[in-house]
Amino acid sequence: MIKKVPISNDKSNHHSSVLLKESINLLNINTEGIYVDCTLGLGGHSKHIIEKLNHGKLFCFEQDEEAIESAKKVLKQFDPQKFEIIKSNFKNLDLELFQRGIKKVDGFIFDLGVSSPQLDNDYRGFSYKKNFDLDMRMDLSQDLNAKKIINEYDYEQLRKIFFQYGEEPNANKIAKNIIKRREKKTIETTLELVDVIKEVLPQKILKKKKHPCKKVFQAIRIAVNNELDVLVIGLSKALKLLNKNGRIVVISFHSLEDRIVKKMFTEACKIPEEELYKYLPVQNTNTSNFELVTKKAVKPSLAEIERNPRSHSATMRVLYKK
Repeated sequence: MIKKVPISNDKSNHHSSVLLKESINLLNINTEGIYVDCTLGLGGHSKHIIEKLNHGKLFCFEQDEEAIESAKKVLKQFDPQKFEIIKSNFKNLDLELFQRGIKKVDGFIFDLGVSSPQLDNDYRGFSYKKNFDLDMRMDLSQDLNAKKIINEYDYEQLRKIFFQYGEEPNANKIAKNIIKRREKKTIETTLELVDVIKEVLPQKILKKKKHPCKKVFQAIRIAVNNELDVLVIGLSKALKLLNKNGRIVVISFHSLEDRIVKKMFTEACKIPEEELYKYLPVQNTNTSNFELVTKKAVKPSLAEIERNPRSHSATMRVLYKK
């Protein structure tokens, strides 16, 4: 077993929140409003929201204790009355906010996916580039981790995870090889898993510039943290809690997340009974309470991608409540 040694947080000083200017502008902050940063991370978005608040307040959700400690350093310059950090998954939005007497929110921001501290701190096991214990938990207090999935899930469970969450075309071969290899020895580290994956991939994939294990590692991470189900739950609750004239900003980093966001936003904007009235000789006077602010997804500029390569896959969508 590889010893887990925390990495210095110096890298956080160079962290750049993706689509920062665009997301803060499109959030259209009311200085007296109530806002929620559903994914605090290193506090990049939170910092800029708090700067715009007068008597308003920001609630910051984060399940990763290490990220919280880093964010506290970024936010310590602000009046503590202007914000509160809540150690919880954003699927618990309603419960946590109700406990604090908050029934309506003027704006939500979701910056999805794995955060910079999790990627940069190699010992967390998210990276396929360095050798550390298989982990991938965003919340280190939970039991399920990558090692358990890789060594205990059966073939069909593994195949589904790789295919559905990673869109990996070689999901069946990889799942079979994992089963075969773990019969001889437990697969414990990231580079052990990389070897198992590479062993069954065709040369044309291995020769590509993109790392051949990226999709599988993404899939395992999503499964460990139940990311897609949590997104649906959290976004559904945000839609219910959103105040009139409020906005929801979502930044996603892969197509699976973006499809969910796009579908949920589109559904929210549908006019009630629209399908029924289409076949009746009467006009439907109902209207939707929601409206898309971004008709097309917002992508990072070439300048941002050059400055921050991690932003290249980012997609932002914004919804407004009338």
